[in-house]
Amino acid sequence: MANGNGNAPEASPPQLNVLAQYTKDLSFENPNAPGSLAPQEQQPNINIQINVGANNLSDTEYEVTLSIEGKADAKGSVLFSFELAYAGVFRIVNVPQENLHPLIMIECPRLLFPFAREIVATAVRDGGFPPLMLDPVDFVGLYRQNLERQQAEAGQAN
Repeated sequence: MANGNGNAPEASPPQLNVLAQYTKDLSFENPNAPGSLAPQEQQPNINIQINVGANNLSDTEYEVTLSIEGKADAKGSVLFSFELAYAGVFRIVNVPQENLHPLIMIECPRLLFPFAREIVATAVRDGGFPPLMLDPVDFVGLYRQNLERQQAEAGQAN
């Protein structure tokens, strides 16, 4: 086939569309209130864990879930803890198969992260603490780390 000038038609450009984004699960606990709200002598220890998961909804649509868990403690006592599962539905078309998995596991959570970060900051603030502003996440590094872990687990299974 040729277009009007005799050249082959160009392939459609790759597309990534956000169809929806939403909070799937949110939990905030302040187990030692009101004592935990008293001024602290030192900064609390804050531990954050971030994971990404994806589900194939159709040939071109994927649900990507960004899971963020955090806990703050001081002197062996939990000040607060939270769990957030924030998800989006993405339509991805005209992307080569070899680029699809990295796109889903890196770019999609990168688009979701600012919204999830705001939800965490607001939940912590509403729990009586200063807002917790999560540092930016290196989703490329997280992706590579998960691939290495999966390869190591596969190697142990053999």
